[in-house]
Amino acid sequence: MRLLLAAGLGCLAMALFVTSEWPWLLFGFFGLVPWLAALDRARGTGHALLAGSLMALAYVFGVGYWIPSMIHAFTGLPWLLCLLITILGAPLIQPQFVAYALARHWAAGRWIFGAIPAAPLAAAFAFVALDWAFPKVFSETLGDNLHGAVWLRQSADLVGALGLSFLVLMVNECLLAIWKAWRHGEKTRPAIRRVFRPSLTLALLIAVPSGYGALRYHQLSQPADQQPAFSYAMVQAGFSHFGVMAQQFGNYLTIRTVLDTHIALSRDAMARQPLDLLIWPENIYPLSFGTPVDDEAVRLDDRIRELVIRTGVPLVFGARDQEEEDWFNAAFLLHPTEQGPLQTETYRKASLFPFVEYTPRWLRMEAEWLGQFTAGPGPQTFDIQMRGRPSLRALPLICYDALFPGHVIRGVRQGADVLLTLSNDSWFEYGNTPQIILHGSAFRSIETRRPQLRTTVTGVSAVITPTGEIIDRLETGEHGVLVGTIQPGSGTTLMLLWGNWFGPASAVAALLILLLASQRRRHH
Repeated sequence: MRLLLAAGLGCLAMALFVTSEWPWLLFGFFGLVPWLAALDRARGTGHALLAGSLMALAYVFGVGYWIPSMIHAFTGLPWLLCLLITILGAPLIQPQFVAYALARHWAAGRWIFGAIPAAPLAAAFAFVALDWAFPKVFSETLGDNLHGAVWLRQSADLVGALGLSFLVLMVNECLLAIWKAWRHGEKTRPAIRRVFRPSLTLALLIAVPSGYGALRYHQLSQPADQQPAFSYAMVQAGFSHFGVMAQQFGNYLTIRTVLDTHIALSRDAMARQPLDLLIWPENIYPLSFGTPVDDEAVRLDDRIRELVIRTGVPLVFGARDQEEEDWFNAAFLLHPTEQGPLQTETYRKASLFPFVEYTPRWLRMEAEWLGQFTAGPGPQTFDIQMRGRPSLRALPLICYDALFPGHVIRGVRQGADVLLTLSNDSWFEYGNTPQIILHGSAFRSIETRRPQLRTTVTGVSAVITPTGEIIDRLETGEHGVLVGTIQPGSGTTLMLLWGNWFGPASAVAALLILLLASQRRRHH
């Protein structure tokens, strides 16, 4: 009963924490304390495993309450069966809580150098290591929810979102230690000494990254001698469920309507100010661009080319690409040239969403929702020529790409000045998922200190600065264009130098601490 109550409180706390807004994000810093207190009473590995599984279930329903509905929508299975699948599969959906509980139990009562409790460190490192090694469906981690903490999130250029997850967990552990010290002792000098260590640790955990974040935020907010700003327009036309539209109106009329709407919105944007770059969302053109199969497809291809030729503005848009029997989810750059045909660059999406975009051949069955795209070779940059100025190096990211720090870091190392995220979230507008995906994507800008232009079909489209600030946005369901100017990013960060290093470092640290704890247990 104690575990159930603690997990229930954790469920409520995580549901508030995931909003990433003040004051609710504070729940992340103390919302796990009741569960940790109950975990302290674990009487064996089985009990710890149960505690981790219950917290995984609590997190699933606090943050991903929409999962049964998602499974039902994609598979057609009865909703109650989908609910049962979610309940039973919770430890696999959020396995990091199971790893946390087991590591904490195995290291309980052990000390590092005779002064540092091993259990909290082993557990937090195990949690982060599992988040890194098995990034789950959305590659999310607790640290993503600190997007609303302006100063704290700046530390992501050192340790990434995974490092901020470690921070959240250790703050919870310090609060538990403080509470236990006061609860189990009188207010005497020895009790005060017991409170001093976790209190000092807690103060350092908050003060050091906040101080660093304040300094970095101030530095990055000051005008600097960087590359000249460039102007952009991002179109969010609001179309979704192209398959349903095609069944009603036919493929050609549907695609033509979508293209004409995007072209009209683009021309409206150009009337506001001269543009250096025009961006349309992911898969807005559901045909293989450049390899038309019939006359209708030729006319549709030409409709896109005509816009670029007549306006002289480079266009980045999402379409499909084909090579023999392989199909790719791709981003195309159409670039006007002074003479001859348009210059075309293509990026093929490397991070495919499981089952919806990619299904292993041995798992494929007769189901329309199972995707059969082929993954691209990896990140690459687009060279966008500017009129009378140095070219812009842009890193195209298609939806799921933006959730993986390693992918983005490898791309920025190729010289990217700006991140261009093309997404289609209309098929996944369950509960709070558009906001969760937006916050996760924003951390890629903080980690690399590159601005990000995020264009979606139905929202949320956003302009994200190198500090992670969202300075302009179109919400889910809005129809319109974001027009503005932004400076390209530059410089390097520890994340760019070392990659997403905190994950593998945590795996090594967790293994070492558990190994030391097990050896000392044998000696005793």
